[in-house]
Amino acid sequence: MSFGLATRLHLDGIRWRRSTVTTSSRDGPAGSGRGFGAERNPARVVFFSDGVFAITVTLLVLEIRPPADYTNLLHGLVALWPSYLAYALTFLFIGHVWANHHVMFDHIRVADRVILLLNTLLLMMVAFLPFTTSVLAGALRSGHGLRTATVFYGIAFDATALMFNAVWQYARRHRLLSDTLDPAAATAIGRRFQLALAWLTTGVLLGLLWPVWGVAVIAAFNVFYWLPIRGESPRPQPERSAE
Repeated sequence: MSFGLATRLHLDGIRWRRSTVTTSSRDGPAGSGRGFGAERNPARVVFFSDGVFAITVTLLVLEIRPPADYTNLLHGLVALWPSYLAYALTFLFIGHVWANHHVMFDHIRVADRVILLLNTLLLMMVAFLPFTTSVLAGALRSGHGLRTATVFYGIAFDATALMFNAVWQYARRHRLLSDTLDPAAATAIGRRFQLALAWLTTGVLLGLLWPVWGVAVIAAFNVFYWLPIRGESPRPQPERSAE
């Protein structure tokens, strides 16, 4: 990761941390939830996660190898279309995981030990995606093993969605969410996250029968999940009148 990117991430983390501290102090003490172990400000979780997301999407492009034969360069570049396709699918997937990760942690007031573990497992799955992307691109190029590669690719996406849901559901059930989130909005966000599991599982099952359709379902998933979620923005707090 370049020095400039690291600096921007650090400054963003500082700004996010300051805003979260203000929110936490307004919503209540950090230890007022029902989490497991010590409860911490989630700003560092988001800051660390942003770094993993940034590094992972950068690694994706390194999987695209330039043509070995430059005598017919245009043909060689066109022949890399499987790599371009797999790169675009995974980049967009990681992008909306990153975006919805911010939506999620906009509402998680504190992070306990279990949140840290679940988020670490989520990031572990995200960091694994460049490998699955390379496998899918290789299968598309060679025309062999496409069914296995598609299912493997879809399972990696599905496992990422599973861990994403685990973070949200744990925070919700253990009352670690901010009071700025009303129950209807929490339900809408949870349903969107749960739909991801069903959608990607459908892609895996289709990939077992028709690999091309499995990839198409994942592509459609990427388009839908960039849409905003109803109630994702925190409710504005009423201003207290001066006494």
